[in-house]
Amino acid sequence: MSAVYVHLPWCEQKCPYCDFNSHVREQRSEADYVRAVINDLAVDAEFVHHPVTTIFFGGGTPSLFAPDSIEKILQGIDQKIGIAHDAEITLEANPGSAEQAKFAGFKAAGVNRLSIGVQSFNDEHLQILGRIHDAEHAHQAVAKAKAAGFDRINVDLMHGLPHQSVAQAQDDLHQALGLDCEHLSWYQLTLEPNTAFYKHPPPLPAEDTLADIQEAGQQLLNQQGFQAYEVSAWSQAGAECRHNENYWKFGDYLGIGAGAHGKITHQGRILRSQKTRMPDSYLAHYATGAPHRFSTVDRDQLPFEFMLNQLRLRRGCDEDHFEAATGLAIQTIAPALKLARQRGLMEPARLQATALGWRYLNDLVEHFL
Repeated sequence: MSAVYVHLPWCEQKCPYCDFNSHVREQRSEADYVRAVINDLAVDAEFVHHPVTTIFFGGGTPSLFAPDSIEKILQGIDQKIGIAHDAEITLEANPGSAEQAKFAGFKAAGVNRLSIGVQSFNDEHLQILGRIHDAEHAHQAVAKAKAAGFDRINVDLMHGLPHQSVAQAQDDLHQALGLDCEHLSWYQLTLEPNTAFYKHPPPLPAEDTLADIQEAGQQLLNQQGFQAYEVSAWSQAGAECRHNENYWKFGDYLGIGAGAHGKITHQGRILRSQKTRMPDSYLAHYATGAPHRFSTVDRDQLPFEFMLNQLRLRRGCDEDHFEAATGLAIQTIAPALKLARQRGLMEPARLQATALGWRYLNDLVEHFL
């Protein structure tokens, strides 16, 4: 599998919980950014030798961009690398009315999967989260996405919100399930450094309430035919996000755009890249396709990096995949595996967390530091 992540960094406003590389959109040229992205892509294209099978436009708010801009980027990827005929092409979108008006254009441009950032269906919670849409906009967005021809839709939803009760969290899930989408990203609000919420923490639910929300939500989702294939990703059978699965399987991908990260395997080495973070600096750097630097991941860091990703997947992987993905023998991690299995955190003869291991995933992954 070959994958491309494209970062479009601008938003209408910065949400107080967001620690992504996103910036309030000012008077910047969208056309200039598209040209920089294509120049950036041209530098990295030499590392990809097969047609791209997944593309993900993340942000920021990619749906702020015009459909023509998205189409030009996709054309650039196709011309410089090639896009497989059955490629999964995802674009993150907000439920605002301006974005909804573009859905048909995104579909025509080649996007075949939308990830809609709903976060909550409770208007009070949406205001606290700094969102610029309301619950009605969220319902309308999914309806208009379907009317535009999208049958692959993810709803992004958060829980553990300020003052949120178990009943309110359940109501959010019920409304999301009522939209009849194939995929749900359902994850707990966390207070990350360099965010407004971190500097001025809101009153979050107590630990017991958070545990009750998690348990009740898992039960409801399972009853409705959704399975957790990843820590915070739920889908109907066969509807998993192929792009994100590639991350968790420690697959290779190009990271294009301001602040984007990439990972490639080249001549027996695993290389990582991070593009210039600030949009203005990125635009200046890639105005002419200036080269950038890759760093080699140290061999002693590979076990931790591999497990940090792979163990997020519910089904894990065969032990052979560790050797294929890292170039290291499975014996390299034999002591850590033995200890994790003795503690009941991993399944025998497979790189897969047990139910207990999933519950204490951070502790499990630390075995491989």
